[in-house]
Amino acid sequence: MISGKLGNAFLVGLTLFIVAAVVPVPVRAEGGHVNVTGDADVRVVPDEVVITLGVETSDKDMSIAKSQNDERIKKVLAITEAHGIDPKYVQTEYINIEPRYRYENDHEEFLGYFVRKTVVITLKDISKFESLLSSVLEAGVNFVHGIEFRTTELRKYRDQARALAIKAAREKADALASELGQKAGKALSINESHGGWWSSYGSSWGSRWGSNVAQNVVQNVGEAPPTDEGTLAPGQITVNASVNVDFELN
Repeated sequence: MISGKLGNAFLVGLTLFIVAAVVPVPVRAEGGHVNVTGDADVRVVPDEVVITLGVETSDKDMSIAKSQNDERIKKVLAITEAHGIDPKYVQTEYINIEPRYRYENDHEEFLGYFVRKTVVITLKDISKFESLLSSVLEAGVNFVHGIEFRTTELRKYRDQARALAIKAAREKADALASELGQKAGKALSINESHGGWWSSYGSSWGSRWGSNVAQNVVQNVGEAPPTDEGTLAPGQITVNASVNVDFELN
């Protein structure tokens, strides 16, 4: 038998334990949801092209190699001026001077000094592209590192692509839910998984930036303007958006 103050404390503690034990613990039920990805392409006629050109010269006399390179670069700059290109759209981006050697049978042979310069030209009038490229190649450019067709309204078309991707995600969620006799409700979360653009003409050595996923929506914006010279066909570049949306399932 427990008596006195000790007994009273034991009974109070036991009472508190019993009361605490019988308080129900709330349980939150998780509702169903459907997670989908919406992709969209907006194809746009480009309105500018960025051309990356390289000039390489070599000689065992460094001053000769450099002067030869400078002369070719001067010709390239004169050609851009003749084509009406604003100097702010012509930039020398890379300069390198490198002595090279060949090693064979423990013998070192000096090949000369190799001078490299890269010029990046942003051409706003695409109709001049073919004439410009032919002229700079004739002037001594020996590398074409990149040809990148672009749009100056990328933000506008990216917003369009994003809106189309959201719409595609909603339509996909509705279709999936209806197959189960349910409906897709409000969006619980939205994430932009991927967005960007790529040119079908590619960049350095024919590679291109883009996406390998299949698209839900493709929208064409405008038609390529006709060109009067050469064989240039500007075509379209692609602006892409991809979103991942979690919808409540009712």
